[in-house]
Amino acid sequence: MKPVIALIGRPNVGKSTLFNQITKSRDALVADFAGLTRDRKYGDAVFQNKSFIVVDTGGIGENEGGIDSYMAEQSKTAINEADIIIFVVDARAGLLASDEHVARELRTLGKKVYLVANKVDGVHAEAALVEFFKLGMGEPMQVAASHGRGVSQMLEDVLIDIPEDGDADEHDKATGLRLAIIGRPNVGKSTLVNRLLGEDRVVAFDEPGTTRDSIYIPFERDGRKYTLIDTAGVRRKGKVDEMIEKFSIVKTLQAIKDAHVIVVVLDAREGVVEQDLHLIGYALEAGRAMVIAINKWDNMSDYDRKQCKLDIDRRFDFIPWAKVHLISALHGTGVGEMYPSIHRAFDSSHLKVSPAKITQILNDATEAHQPPMISGRRIKMRYAHMGGQNPPTIVVHGNKVDKTPADYRRYLENVFRKVYKLEGTPVRIEFKTSENPFEGRKTVMDERIAARKRRYVQKFKKAEKKFKR
Repeated sequence: MKPVIALIGRPNVGKSTLFNQITKSRDALVADFAGLTRDRKYGDAVFQNKSFIVVDTGGIGENEGGIDSYMAEQSKTAINEADIIIFVVDARAGLLASDEHVARELRTLGKKVYLVANKVDGVHAEAALVEFFKLGMGEPMQVAASHGRGVSQMLEDVLIDIPEDGDADEHDKATGLRLAIIGRPNVGKSTLVNRLLGEDRVVAFDEPGTTRDSIYIPFERDGRKYTLIDTAGVRRKGKVDEMIEKFSIVKTLQAIKDAHVIVVVLDAREGVVEQDLHLIGYALEAGRAMVIAINKWDNMSDYDRKQCKLDIDRRFDFIPWAKVHLISALHGTGVGEMYPSIHRAFDSSHLKVSPAKITQILNDATEAHQPPMISGRRIKMRYAHMGGQNPPTIVVHGNKVDKTPADYRRYLENVFRKVYKLEGTPVRIEFKTSENPFEGRKTVMDERIAARKRRYVQKFKKAEKKFKR
């Protein structure tokens, strides 16, 4: 199995920047802001033909209360999972009490720990690092993660006992079905993720904005592989003040595009609000398959439940194909029933059909209900084929098909959806008008007419000259 390397340290020492350098990605959010990373984040990395897993963690502080205690628990879980620990300290800030607190925790584990001093750029290294010898972990390795300096040398030392794997460049990229959990802040997304996983994998805290990054979590259920993506809550633009939260929204939108299936989580007690519809709009624009989860359904009165159902029927009439589940993520009610809908949505979004079958369905549909007339001539749809998956895209060719009105497009979409029993996914239909093969080419008759005109012109010019004489 691949070795696991955990990045541990107090908040704001540059663990996420180092994570991005090691994984050669921008997967972890980075800003000059303490406590930005709150959950543990996994990434695949390869260095000198050695593949491994690196884990970014939230900071461990000396005083852990409120949400900080949850962040510390995530970091401690990562420590237990890790084979190697990189203890990151800040060379500019110097040795702090919280660094000594982390060092005491690590010394009791009996694991291989490497002390790494980050942010050595712009400081006198020898003077700045001398006080870190008090931690009893030997000489600190020097890196400047923001510039990538010293990272390669650090990895050489850390991975010295790790054997090469001959297929490191082709390390396992199979992530299975990618499932993104999206919704407004504090609707229970992280609680649902933990319920789906069966463990407290991400921080779930009764405070809006707890999740700030998109957390990718691979897991397996009944022999099937998944990657669960917990995302930051997205609020209205007018309420997004913090730069960090704006970054989080970008990561959420990236997660939507990266996912196969989206689970949109709503709060049953608040009903369907405009921001829920905006989020669904983002998912539709990306063409992603979708399942709706109405959370916090427990402990509601019969009247409130009835009103919530009426609201759902009224506000979601534009996505009748999306399955709605009434759940309680906290107690697990209805959560397991979501998996069949997720699988049907995934299978529908990855539809594969031969051009002959698609064309036959198109012909049957146009015979049952002919396309409309445009400028006195009827639209002619000749053949169709699959143009892509996730979402399933059907390309229709013919004459004047680019003039097809929206209602006939919806008719065709419903025909294809009914024939192939497509559930949980949008269907896109693209029209391409066939070009006239003779357009721009002169016919034989055109050539004869042009030659006759030239002869008449020549005769006229001769007659004109004769007349002048």
